[in-house]
Amino acid sequence: MPWRARLAMGLGCLLMAGSPAAAGLAAVTISGPLNILLVGIDPRDAHTAPLADSIIVVHVPADRGAATLFSIPRDLVVEIPAFPRSGSPAQRTKINAAMALGSRIGERRYDPAQGFELLARTVGAVTGISAFDAGAVINFGGFRRLVDAIDGISVPVDQDVVSEHRKPDGTMRDRLPQCPGHDNCHRPYVGVQKTYPSSATPVHFSGWEALDYVRQRYGLPHSDYDRQRHQRQFVQALAKKMKRKILTEPGKLAQITAAVGSSLTFVGGGHDLAAWAQALRALRVREMNSVGLPGFALFEEGTYRGEQLPATVRPFFAAVVQDRVASFLAANPGVVSVSPPG
Repeated sequence: MPWRARLAMGLGCLLMAGSPAAAGLAAVTISGPLNILLVGIDPRDAHTAPLADSIIVVHVPADRGAATLFSIPRDLVVEIPAFPRSGSPAQRTKINAAMALGSRIGERRYDPAQGFELLARTVGAVTGISAFDAGAVINFGGFRRLVDAIDGISVPVDQDVVSEHRKPDGTMRDRLPQCPGHDNCHRPYVGVQKTYPSSATPVHFSGWEALDYVRQRYGLPHSDYDRQRHQRQFVQALAKKMKRKILTEPGKLAQITAAVGSSLTFVGGGHDLAAWAQALRALRVREMNSVGLPGFALFEEGTYRGEQLPATVRPFFAAVVQDRVASFLAANPGVVSVSPPG
């Protein structure tokens, strides 16, 4: 990936931290309300289609006031449109598959930027957002290295979380003998587990701990919905920490971009990074709101198919499209869950 594309990390946590280097820029070419799509992918290797493990929409109001983050459940059952570029037909399945279906560019070859296009279309159909202004895709390794590059981050732990994947020292848990490969068993791990006890005061996370924590859903009261909230908490914390680091430590931006490398795919919507840095320079990252959508299980003929969203969230999506999120949340308490800025 070109160095300028990797410089997207300098905008803050995937476009949100802003950049002091933009202060001297002349014309601002990006104005009005903005909708940004952030995607975390879980590629098993370079020849395996990536799945969207985390899907977060960031709405930035035209006045650059408090941004709003909300997650799309990765298991949401949707209609994924046909995508001739990858040879994928229209189909009804979980939304996280859109990234994989759209990314195929050849035999066992995949392009996250192309997959992002189909995922963005699919998320747009769900939310009513006709087109995203920008987006970013980062894989697990990139997220881990990003956190380490800023010397870790501190986040309050709002409930006890037990790792499905890691031992307390960070090594992988042992596998059941009958589950030697990744897809052999639903839950293949055994033995001692890393735990993250609930804490009202912020807990410091290293890169591997942060990645491990935001992956967990087993044992949580609301499963993936709790995980979605934790992922948004980390996006908020990353944006704040990165902005502070970039402002106070010369050379930190170059260190961050080098650490993330090709693990990040940036989609600028036709605008270069200088324009994005200028457009988001005034964004108040400490005032971001985290919104949880009230999804629930979808059963068909007695079989679990995935998740669904109630019709009651449609007015919230309309408020996003019409850039009136703040007034909607104030007038409609309880339609969605809102976590205030951390």
